[in-house]
Amino acid sequence: STFDVAVVGAGIVGLAAARELIQRHPSLAFAVLEKEQEPAHHQSGHNSGVIHSGIYYTPGSLKAKLCVQGAALCYQYCDQKGIPYKQCGKLIVAVEHSEIPRLKALYERGLQNNVPGLKLIGAKEIQEKEPFCRGVMALDSPYTGIVDYKQVAQSYARDFQEAGGTILTGFEVTNVEMAKESAPGSEDG
Repeated sequence: STFDVAVVGAGIVGLAAARELIQRHPSLAFAVLEKEQEPAHHQSGHNSGVIHSGIYYTPGSLKAKLCVQGAALCYQYCDQKGIPYKQCGKLIVAVEHSEIPRLKALYERGLQNNVPGLKLIGAKEIQEKEPFCRGVMALDSPYTGIVDYKQVAQSYARDFQEAGGTILTGFEVTNVEMAKESAPGSEDG
């Protein structure tokens, strides 16, 4: 077979890229090449599964913007596809009074990044949320969640294939060479 575009690696990044490309350019022939026997066999299927809210990144940075936007899109995609997730939230806890200024700075950073639902809570509220947790203050980030990213990657693979893409497993790429660009009037051009 001949393909116009080949993506090397059927992890979540490769599958997301291939899915997006085939949606944007449906007239092209796409393949994803994966050395393993299944998609998302390595890191995509063995990570923490955290859906990050965007608290930590520098305000105004592309990372901050994409993290907040990506979390919203992840929840939306999971809802559309019936992929289970848990929006369990997260507490970032100051256990000593000396840590409070850093916690407040993190809170301000999260607000600047438009992270939804952030709030600072005291010791009593910490115990109400997490009975075995002790601290003097915490940053409550209810938008943080967890998902099985292997399921997300497998769903991306199905989307890609349903759009006409081909996934070739057991296909290890060992060499890539630059080819001359086809002339504008040629069969390939």
